[in-house]
Amino acid sequence: MMPLEYWLLLIAFIGIVLTLAKPVGLYLAGLMDGSARVVKAGQTFENRTLGLIGANPEAEMGWKDYALAVLLFSVAGVILTYAIQRLQLWLPLNPQAMANVSADSAFNTAVSFITNTNWQGYAGESTMSYFTQMAALTVHNFASAATGIAVAFALIRGFARHSISTIGNFWTDLYRITLYLLLPVSFVFALVLVSQGVIQNFSAYPDAQTLEVNKYDAPKNSPDGQPLKDDKGNAVTEPAEAKTQVIAMGPVASQEAIKMLGTNGGGFFNANSAHPYENPMPFTNFLQMLSIFLIPAGLCYAFGRAVGDARQGWAILGAMTAIFVVFAVVAMSAEQTASPLIAKLGSDVSMGNMEGKEMRFGVAASALFATITTAASCGAVNAMHDSFTPIGGFVPILLMQLGEVVFGGVGSGLYGMLVFAVMAVFLAGLMIGRTPEYLGKKIESFEIKMVSVAILVTPLLVLAGTAISVLVTDGKAGILNPGMHGFSEILYAFSSAANNNGSAFAGISANTPYYNIALAIAMWFGRFAIIVPVLALAGSLAAKKRIPVSGGTMPTHGPLFIVLLIGTVLLIGALTYIPALALGPIVEHLVMLAVK
Repeated sequence: MMPLEYWLLLIAFIGIVLTLAKPVGLYLAGLMDGSARVVKAGQTFENRTLGLIGANPEAEMGWKDYALAVLLFSVAGVILTYAIQRLQLWLPLNPQAMANVSADSAFNTAVSFITNTNWQGYAGESTMSYFTQMAALTVHNFASAATGIAVAFALIRGFARHSISTIGNFWTDLYRITLYLLLPVSFVFALVLVSQGVIQNFSAYPDAQTLEVNKYDAPKNSPDGQPLKDDKGNAVTEPAEAKTQVIAMGPVASQEAIKMLGTNGGGFFNANSAHPYENPMPFTNFLQMLSIFLIPAGLCYAFGRAVGDARQGWAILGAMTAIFVVFAVVAMSAEQTASPLIAKLGSDVSMGNMEGKEMRFGVAASALFATITTAASCGAVNAMHDSFTPIGGFVPILLMQLGEVVFGGVGSGLYGMLVFAVMAVFLAGLMIGRTPEYLGKKIESFEIKMVSVAILVTPLLVLAGTAISVLVTDGKAGILNPGMHGFSEILYAFSSAANNNGSAFAGISANTPYYNIALAIAMWFGRFAIIVPVLALAGSLAAKKRIPVSGGTMPTHGPLFIVLLIGTVLLIGALTYIPALALGPIVEHLVMLAVK
């Protein structure tokens, strides 16, 4: 059973998210249709700015042109991000003289940040210069988040419009989302974080005198700098000691703000939001959790307002919230219970499973953070998921595998859930023998084909990638924990990559050419093999006539539809992934209980 303080934390979090959904949604709706005051006030400047890049802000796009613009923008982003990493040694703002990033790691990181995944196979503080962190990674935190929201805007227009062939203008959407939403909110949020202790500077890394001398065994090298080995092939070591510690610095708060608000995740430091310079106290931890769900929740209300029935948005938000609360309770309860093996040793387990967690956050805030960050497509973590109990780790994996539609990423969560909503009404139509309808639009063959592609592409990437990796030598070489937990680490990695999350079971050594390339492929197709069908769906729906409500129309704003939608999401997820999960966290949990 969860203690009272766990329930209070969860209730406070959900209550604030639902309270903010309407005002944020109203603002998003104004950006989408151009009615917001800031849009009207900046119209002249907007037209001139977009004109400089050759875009016509007054010309709307069909779905093919919209998709082409998204793809071209993203490909250009990959090339730029890759180039900056490969040249960072000779670029400015590199006080530590960080070397150029290897080709495979740079490719993986470029794809990762452009797809809003932010998977990191490297340690940020020892790999990336300040210039790379800002000009490549932080910039694309904004760009990838804005792209996801723009695609959601396009799909919303598809449902809201009728008998029209256009779904908006990508460049206009991108401009307004970035300038009027992501930049100002991130700026304010960054200032709040700085006021609470998150660092923001361009200083070189200082050496600090440690309170105690750290003694350890260091590898011994030959005169030519190569590591020495004994007759058995083991590394030769010699006693060493350290009296100082290098303290990493950098422009952290600015990246922290957008990585949370844009559900990106990529941490400035390797420890991510578990690092005190990124997340110093429980208050900043709570703010970061809220910022992850802020825009996804607001988009649900914006959807209802755009289609002329706010109840439609609340129904989608209600389904997301119901699934999230159940999974959060399971994760928090599992981490509070801890392993029975520790209790059998006579250890105190009253604090729950504290392995891999920060004392300043504790079990409740750590387990809730893990649930939030994997329900959304945000790879930020404030605890090491690899150290969670089997069921505690099962929850983040399954949440990602559901398609990250439980709030989900900015934009991607809503358009992913709307894909499931279309599937739900299709299944309901099959059961009652009627042509399915959703928001006055007939759901026909083309729409179901696009929905099927969007739903099936990520399972294909996750399951095929995992299967190949446990068969080939390069895949198995990355496993540090053999057996079922090692399988869970690989399954988590491909679930995270294909669903554009970015978090990891950190026990896997993924910064290798094999995993850098394989995961980059999963990230790219996990993003754009969904976006393109979603935009095709938007174009098809926008061109359809609106059908008047009749006695046979199934209401899509009440409890029955919410239950149907939840059932569709969970059923498809269970049928797809439970066999794989049974080989990892499920059997690991059963073994843990069975060991005497």
